[in-house]
Amino acid sequence: MALHCPSGQAASPRLNTNSSYERLEARLPQGQQLRAPASSHHWSNGPSGICLSYLLSGHIPYVKQGAVHPHPLLQRKLAEAPGVSILDQDLEYLSEGLEGRSQSPVALLFDALLRPDTDFGGSIDSVLSWKRQKDRAVPHLVLGRNLPGGAWHSIEGSMVTLSQGQWMSLPDLQVKDWMRKKCRGLRNSRATAGDIAHYYRDYVIKKGLSQNFVSGAVVTGVEWARPERGSPEAQAPRPLFQVTGYLTTKDHSHQPFSLWARNVVLATGTFDSPAMLGIPGETLPFVHHELSALEAALRAGTVNPTSDPVLIVGAGLSAADAVLFARHYNIQVIHAFRRSVHDPGLVFNQLPKMLYPEYHKVQQMMRDQSISSPSPYEGYRSLPEHQPLLFKEDHQAVFQDPQGGQHLFGVSMVLILIGSHPDLSYLPRAGADLVIDPDQPLSPKRNPIDVDPFTHESTHREGLYALGPLAGDNFVRFVQGGALAAASSLLKKETRKPP
Repeated sequence: MALHCPSGQAASPRLNTNSSYERLEARLPQGQQLRAPASSHHWSNGPSGICLSYLLSGHIPYVKQGAVHPHPLLQRKLAEAPGVSILDQDLEYLSEGLEGRSQSPVALLFDALLRPDTDFGGSIDSVLSWKRQKDRAVPHLVLGRNLPGGAWHSIEGSMVTLSQGQWMSLPDLQVKDWMRKKCRGLRNSRATAGDIAHYYRDYVIKKGLSQNFVSGAVVTGVEWARPERGSPEAQAPRPLFQVTGYLTTKDHSHQPFSLWARNVVLATGTFDSPAMLGIPGETLPFVHHELSALEAALRAGTVNPTSDPVLIVGAGLSAADAVLFARHYNIQVIHAFRRSVHDPGLVFNQLPKMLYPEYHKVQQMMRDQSISSPSPYEGYRSLPEHQPLLFKEDHQAVFQDPQGGQHLFGVSMVLILIGSHPDLSYLPRAGADLVIDPDQPLSPKRNPIDVDPFTHESTHREGLYALGPLAGDNFVRFVQGGALAAASSLLKKETRKPP
């Protein structure tokens, strides 16, 4: 969440995301309430939040002198305004006519500028150069639960990214260059989640953004309000956003804070609240909704190759990652999913086999056998088109097969990996008034927050912005376009700001 100073005020105190909890506690004594007005705050410090902070810190993109973009129409438009930064140009005009794998026009524009011919297998360098202009920096804070990189720090480090490694890059620091300096390499053009998490954290340090980041911050409320009379924030010409929450300190205590912001940017992604089956027994202690639970069980020795099978429910990439992880450690697996293995909607059927051999191996395992037939894959059994009915305290799972019959299986633990939802409980009505269809729940794929496509500002609340999955962009490669749109809008607001 990015916070924006009311006119004439600076963000204070400045909190460093890479500071230890001791330093956080030193800056914020126990029990003290933090009051830190800022021009903008963004909630979540994942790749979209990091990219926006880079842009708001005075890093301005220009077209390189002499650069020629391979897209003729875009090249003609870029040539019309030589020496004018991309942030100061008409993003709607520049993005008109571009096509690609995102529905966001500015995402396609920024991607085309950063990676001009990547969809055609080319490797043309970015046509952008970056200039640091400190006078254009917008005061802001970035709040996040984790270290910079957000949810990437919660993913098992050896997992390989779905996207190509180069598509995980942020502006002006290529993943491949960073990995070369770390004496690391890409696997089949892809990176591990651990490398990407490290890269994002390192990016914040190398680009001098650390002073804008606050880790261990949990936002509990965002209200549109007018500050009390007599307070410094009361001088603002219009109501501000009041952001409340707490910092988690080293001793796991909660230290409250209160912030006033001119603008707020939501960039929380979709990993806040795991999707539930809604069946009896789902809250039993051996039933989990994240892969990290399996990692913890392996470390604790409560799951091992001689244990009852681990039940994995789901047919998406997270479930496939869990299958691969378990098999790597010779853990027995029962893999249940409600769809047919031939369903064209299965994500495996949409991935190129050459690029994603491990996921196609999981698909082959799902397809080649089931629990009722001899298993060609030792330690793995699939339950296609099976519906879980309940979990029992004695570690028994009850399923219904496609014909209506019921089956009972003994398991050591259960991983339910069927997706997740963003948690916007800190907003009034949990953000229900902000989506495209207010009669339907928020869904990054089907009903995202309704934003202006060229500013990413909410169409329902002035000063509120949404990036990434909240606005319908689900890949790191494209979430950066939302950051470009929001930064352009915020910079224009700073220019118009009254003295």
